[in-house]
Amino acid sequence: MPSIKESSIRDLKQRISIQDVVAPVVSLKKAGSQFRGLSPFNAEKTPSFFISPDKGLFKCFSSGKSGDQISFVMETERLTFTEAVETLARRFNVTLEYEAGGQPREDRSLRQELFELHEAAADHFARLFWEDTPEAREIRDYWLRQRRFPEETARDYRIGLAPSDGGGLFQRLQGSFSPQALRESGLFFFRTAGPPRARFRGRLMIPIRDFQGRTIAFTARQMPFTPADDPAHEAKYVNSPETPLFTKGHVLFNLDRARLKAGPEAPFLMVEGQLDAIRCHQVGLETAIAPQGTGVTPDQIRLIARYAAPLHLLLDGDRAGREAALRVLPLALAQNVHLRFLTLPQGSDPDLFLLEGGPAAYQELVDRAEEPAGFACRSLVPDPDSATPEEKREACRRLFEWIAAADSASVREDYLQQIADSLRLPRPALSADFTRFLGQRRRRRPPPQAETQTATAPFSTAEEDLLSLCLHHPHLAPPLAAVLDHDWLPETSPAARLLNRLLAEVEHGEAESFEPDHLAETDEERSLLASLRFSPPDHDDPARVANMALQRLVRRYTEKKISEIDVEIARKARSLPADLNRLLEASTKLRHLKLNPPSLPVPEVL
Repeated sequence: MPSIKESSIRDLKQRISIQDVVAPVVSLKKAGSQFRGLSPFNAEKTPSFFISPDKGLFKCFSSGKSGDQISFVMETERLTFTEAVETLARRFNVTLEYEAGGQPREDRSLRQELFELHEAAADHFARLFWEDTPEAREIRDYWLRQRRFPEETARDYRIGLAPSDGGGLFQRLQGSFSPQALRESGLFFFRTAGPPRARFRGRLMIPIRDFQGRTIAFTARQMPFTPADDPAHEAKYVNSPETPLFTKGHVLFNLDRARLKAGPEAPFLMVEGQLDAIRCHQVGLETAIAPQGTGVTPDQIRLIARYAAPLHLLLDGDRAGREAALRVLPLALAQNVHLRFLTLPQGSDPDLFLLEGGPAAYQELVDRAEEPAGFACRSLVPDPDSATPEEKREACRRLFEWIAAADSASVREDYLQQIADSLRLPRPALSADFTRFLGQRRRRRPPPQAETQTATAPFSTAEEDLLSLCLHHPHLAPPLAAVLDHDWLPETSPAARLLNRLLAEVEHGEAESFEPDHLAETDEERSLLASLRFSPPDHDDPARVANMALQRLVRRYTEKKISEIDVEIARKARSLPADLNRLLEASTKLRHLKLNPPSLPVPEVL
């Protein structure tokens, strides 16, 4: 398998800004010379993820992950190093060069193959949608006349047709994709006897894309010609099953488009279904998204929180719509997502309402939007003046559960005031009840388990300190190379291996031209190198810190070797005196080195 040239990888990283790679995944804000955002690796409320455009590096302080453009793609898309390089090259139209005249790899990872397979399937369904067949004419009539969507929207969203006979999808894909990819795609039922059968038959096909716009699954809508032997015949909508690409609770339909328009002044608009979201987009409401499945999940709200945008929830006016909205409330509070509720008139649905009223009708809903506490109170206690004390108490119990999800004391206080006003309750009594509720809640919780690992980073090792100093103070590397013995560095330590390679290049006179990135040979080494390069050491006297690290390194090495020699002396106590003398001499030299470690003759730096 040909490898990519090192020069080609360096060129790729120089031509692609890390900001352009990270921005589709993390909403970034300027923070001095860096940019900051919420971690894409951990759920968090306070941003701990930073990128440095100047250095081309990222650092996530909550997870400890760090690296460059390639590392970021490896982490977020679960790719190997070579796959990540090739993915970036395709995404940013950069040509790669391979060693020995090789060509790009013919073998593909399963995930990459599944992406390509789903794109091919989407093209297949979209082509059948426009053919001159009875089923295609009927499905176009449904799209254009019954649902009143234009042709351009069908082409834009690659709406497709899965014919009642399967449309030859398996035969279309079989020659281009591996048996494993065909099985893992979720597009077929594999039987013990006979050929595979298409999962989707006789249905309108809506491609589901991830936040980067890659097709990862499908939603299929029932049609009059859906065959009776379809296992899900009675279901109006059927999603792809979960696959290596698709977990419905982790995906928001239309997020790939909506995230480009959403922001602090442009809220996401969440509707119930995919066709509702498509309708919103068609009438100019470009931040519309829809959950996959029957309910909103914490992971989906975390996706929204990344973009620092408020969330407007457009609801059906019935009881089921209100209950669904109430389930979203604690999830939004827990992620600090500012939520407002837009309630449709009784009996309306978003598709028809927006088709007939357009953006003006939506704006009327925004003008009447309700804040979370007021909406929740009205939903639980429609008439507070006639409600019994027991009804208000039960409503407060549910409301307290939701408010407790917010970690901001000021947000809690604001919600308590809104509840007191809405339910006609005295504020001091409500606050006392909430305080008592929190106390009972803490007592009901099991005691926390002892943590096996602290959340803070461990103390740095001597070799990490020396490596960091050489990276940020290159003038220290030559005197360090002159006094540091390579035997003092343990091969098991990534920092020691990196320091060993760096000092070897210094010894061979290559220090001035080398790039730190090529020192790393493993993912662990790349991550450590990026982390050390991202955060300069905060020292007034780097030479003094270097000497202290040298002392720690020598002490650890000499103590280990002295112990080994003492054991050997004891074992050879009855052997020849010459052997004992040799060992004692070595022990003496090591003890002297331990007490008198070298220090750097660092020249004064102007």
